[in-house]
Amino acid sequence: MSDLKIYNSLSREKESFTPLHEGHVGMYVCGPTVYSDVHLGNCRTFVSFDIVYRYLQHLGYKVRYVRNITDVGHLEGDQDSDAEDKISKKARLEQLEPMELVQRYTRGFHHILGILNTLSPSIEPTATGHIVEQIQMVQQILDNGYAYIKNGSVYFDTPRFIKDHGVYGKLSGKQVEDLFTETRDDLKNQDEKNHPSDFAIWIKADERHLMRWPSPWSVGFPGWHLECSAMSTKYLGKQFDIHGGGMDLQFPHHENEIAQNYGACGCMPVRYWMHGNMLLLNGRKMSKTPDPVTGKSNSIGPMELFTGQNEIFTKAYSPMVVRFFMLQSHYRSTLDLTDDALLAAEKGFRRLMEANKALQAMPHPGKGQPGALDKELNALIGQIHEEMNDDFNTPKALAVLFELVSKVNSLKDGHLPFDQVAEETLAKLKTTFHDFIYDIFGLKDELEGGQGNGALEGLMQLIIDIRQSARANKDWATSDKIRDALKALDIVLKDSKEGTSWVKQ
Repeated sequence: MSDLKIYNSLSREKESFTPLHEGHVGMYVCGPTVYSDVHLGNCRTFVSFDIVYRYLQHLGYKVRYVRNITDVGHLEGDQDSDAEDKISKKARLEQLEPMELVQRYTRGFHHILGILNTLSPSIEPTATGHIVEQIQMVQQILDNGYAYIKNGSVYFDTPRFIKDHGVYGKLSGKQVEDLFTETRDDLKNQDEKNHPSDFAIWIKADERHLMRWPSPWSVGFPGWHLECSAMSTKYLGKQFDIHGGGMDLQFPHHENEIAQNYGACGCMPVRYWMHGNMLLLNGRKMSKTPDPVTGKSNSIGPMELFTGQNEIFTKAYSPMVVRFFMLQSHYRSTLDLTDDALLAAEKGFRRLMEANKALQAMPHPGKGQPGALDKELNALIGQIHEEMNDDFNTPKALAVLFELVSKVNSLKDGHLPFDQVAEETLAKLKTTFHDFIYDIFGLKDELEGGQGNGALEGLMQLIIDIRQSARANKDWATSDKIRDALKALDIVLKDSKEGTSWVKQ
């Protein structure tokens, strides 16, 4: 099996993955700013890195996965100064304490990610819980000559940093000349900055800001970019393996993280930068801003999608169908959320789960000699791992898994000969399906409450047994009543020579 390769946004190349410490991986992923409900685009990012987390563990690594909660310092318009904190503004509008708002949306974030079956990170630090560490990092940057104080706020000295190190702009691909003439609102400050490309790492609070802390420079709050530098350093060290997030964070957020870490510690903090691409809705970027012509926004929330209570899609789609849909595109590619794509994903998901159920129930006949089919199955099993080792390529790995689904269905129906499959290969095939469906892709059978061993499976088997007894006694009325009642619940019984199975339509 080939080694794991990861596309590094910094080098713009796929690189062989070698962790700093053998057998251990440190991974940091930028989490949500908890001032509103998490949106589906964020969900895609967190599902993508959940797959990365799961696969690294599958490969045998001990992973420390850190994902932060931003609960202060993220200003309106993603500005770095002279704007209102998103959480403070929302709390003021709703007449709530900021931490009351934070608690509400953090619970909602965890609830949605739980529904999508993502694993919890190892550590989930909050910005407000690490004010001391952020103040210490600001002081380190000042001591090293890469920041200056103006009217109680502290700004990072970007021109000085570029002169000394020359790495600013490398991650995002921005040219130094462009940075020096940058006029975007999130980079310029009005009068205090020495240079338009400088950015705030500590901000003096004005009367608008409900959250504020004492510091050597003023009563204020940390800059948004600073928190990730401080918390990743605290829990993963001055250098660590993987930093992830959405492509929209490359600049200025991640670029500024690199600058801050260099400014404080004198080294490149991250060895492999990973960035996920955006989720589109019917071919367009998601936006809550109403269209000037239609008056409608191009946006949908996770629960609206799960319940079907929306005007965009024809029906509700279950969380596992949505997760399966997200697997069908590489994390670095855009993914277009449409009704047709979700309908196709629903069919594919059910076909995969039904094939796995049939496979796990297959006994081996224990006769014959392995032949060409055995070699083909082993080659496909190996190919799944090869695809995942190629920068976590879930769509290609899933395509190979569906080649195996066809083989499984043909074995079940007797169209392929069992006597060409070794008992060891069948066991490996069962393990591969289980590992990829449940442990790596993070899917679960929504009816059976997990991996097919829940209470519902036992209840369904009891119903099937009662129906079979009724048929044996020629009690067709009871048999038909069971069949029709299940059909009304979208559960179909399938009779074959191996027995009766059931599937949710």
